[in-house]
Amino acid sequence: MRIARLLCFLLLAIELLTIPVQSRSQVVVGVSVRIGPPALPVYEQPICPGLGFLWVPGYWAYGSDGYFWVPGTWVEPPEVGLLWTPGYWAWENDAYRWHAGYWGPEVGFYGGINYGFGYTGVGFFGGSWRGREFFYNRAVTNVNVTVVRSTYNTTVVNNTTVNRVSFNGGPGGVSARPTSREITAEHQRHVTMTAEQSQHQQAASSNRTLLASVNHGRPDVAASPRPGQFESHGAVEARTPVNPNRPPANVRGPAAAPNAAPVNPALEQKHQQQMDRLRQQQDQERQRVEQKHQQEQQKLQQQAADANKQQDTQRRQQQQLQQLQQKHEQQQQKLQQKQQQERQRQQKPEKPPAPSKPHDEKPTSQQ
Repeated sequence: MRIARLLCFLLLAIELLTIPVQSRSQVVVGVSVRIGPPALPVYEQPICPGLGFLWVPGYWAYGSDGYFWVPGTWVEPPEVGLLWTPGYWAWENDAYRWHAGYWGPEVGFYGGINYGFGYTGVGFFGGSWRGREFFYNRAVTNVNVTVVRSTYNTTVVNNTTVNRVSFNGGPGGVSARPTSREITAEHQRHVTMTAEQSQHQQAASSNRTLLASVNHGRPDVAASPRPGQFESHGAVEARTPVNPNRPPANVRGPAAAPNAAPVNPALEQKHQQQMDRLRQQQDQERQRVEQKHQQEQQKLQQQAADANKQQDTQRRQQQQLQQLQQKHEQQQQKLQQKQQQERQRQQKPEKPPAPSKPHDEKPTSQQ
């Protein structure tokens, strides 16, 4: 019996020794993180290397050594007609969780994160497919017109010009919710990132200069002309933001800071009800706009309108959705500021009554 146990033990030890050891730089998949990702770095877009390349914006990924920056890069899509929906971090169930990006016929929900270069938080305005050819919007993409001639120029309304927040929900996060069109895109056929993209992310995870703990949110290589080309001439480093307004610092969950004033449960419940009412009104307003857009699209289809007219209508509708999103964010920020002022008034200690001045006593006259 003891010999049998010894043999089992030896076999188990051999199996454990033969399991390959994972590299410390390997990307952690399906992880929940208590600390939110850093703000998005500011950088310039490398020039498009040629026809058919689509821009995939940079993002913060998480590995065994913490957050690391995956530089933005130009990628060839797996199929003609597919667009890239970027991944995003979201605060869910008391942790930050990563929603991976994907290729699809339409751009879906990516947390309302303003990645720039056409990814304004809603949809994509860096270009569009026209048949089997991709046309680039020169207003937001860096394209050499002598090399790439399939271009156009359409001004993009940016709904978060000074917002570099890199996550959805939670304290300080973007408060965007998916539109009905984005929900529809979620259920369409998806294609995961290409082999080049996977290798690009893996290479970034093994580059220590891209670790947030090393670069403090300003990676030396913020973007590259092609996947994995971190040392090439076209690589771009992060730069200091021109606008001095910085996003709120990411925090370790919604826990209160040390020595924070006590929370009033009744006041917080009142504030939550106010925010819920506002979001309900905003949802209703967004649904009305989306219904109107659907009716316009159906009308165009019935009239057999040409492709240019349909694309113009789609761009106008997307701009309306961006403006509506900007309006809703401003309303929520205004309400949050008002609520914060109310908290400060309540938490401010009352001034003690001023001590009364003693009355001068008149000396009693001696008789």
